[in-house]
Amino acid sequence: MKVTAIITAAGSGSRFGEKKQFKLLCGKPLFLYSLDCFIQSPLVNEIILVVPKSSFSLVSSITGKSERYNKVKMISGGEKRQDSVRNAVFISERNSDLICIHDAARPFVSLKLIELSIGACIDADGAIIAVRSADTIKYSNNGYIEKTLNRSKIWLAQTPQVFNRNKLLGIYEKLDISKLDATDESSLMESMGYKIRLINNSSVSNFKITTNNDWELAESIVK
Repeated sequence: MKVTAIITAAGSGSRFGEKKQFKLLCGKPLFLYSLDCFIQSPLVNEIILVVPKSSFSLVSSITGKSERYNKVKMISGGEKRQDSVRNAVFISERNSDLICIHDAARPFVSLKLIELSIGACIDADGAIIAVRSADTIKYSNNGYIEKTLNRSKIWLAQTPQVFNRNKLLGIYEKLDISKLDATDESSLMESMGYKIRLINNSSVSNFKITTNNDWELAESIVK
């Protein structure tokens, strides 16, 4: 199967306070950590990096220093994350079988996680990396607990997330996603009844950098 990897690095950084994807993590721009991992994967045939249009020159100045990034396509992101992914899917190679989506804010993705998520799509419409919830989950309404959910059935979604390219394209053609607020593509696939496999990630390192505390943890891991 041919695989197109989409790395999303188009966030505005509103929650973090700056565009963290370009901030230096121990001397290396954050987005390069995941990009370098996908470049090393023998399973990935095409890589599309989604960044803000205003950051094109910055990214080019970084990636242009090495020939290893020559095969990386760069496109501008959309208003929302879901728009950024859709833009990338539309320009992906037509002969790609699978789309593998990863957030640049998860710098410690591994070749193993990439392999597992891709391999799980052999008998499923898609697959996502996820972790079981270690905490008791409360469902609230207007600040009050409405019910307690069974945590044995609760999974926290991560990336990579891999999907059948043609089926994902079909969703974009059927749904007006501009009216939706999908936090990941799995929710779009699920809404159309597709089978999405869960891949249990036992490692704690594939976390998403959202706060300054997350950044400090990432620094300690790199060091």
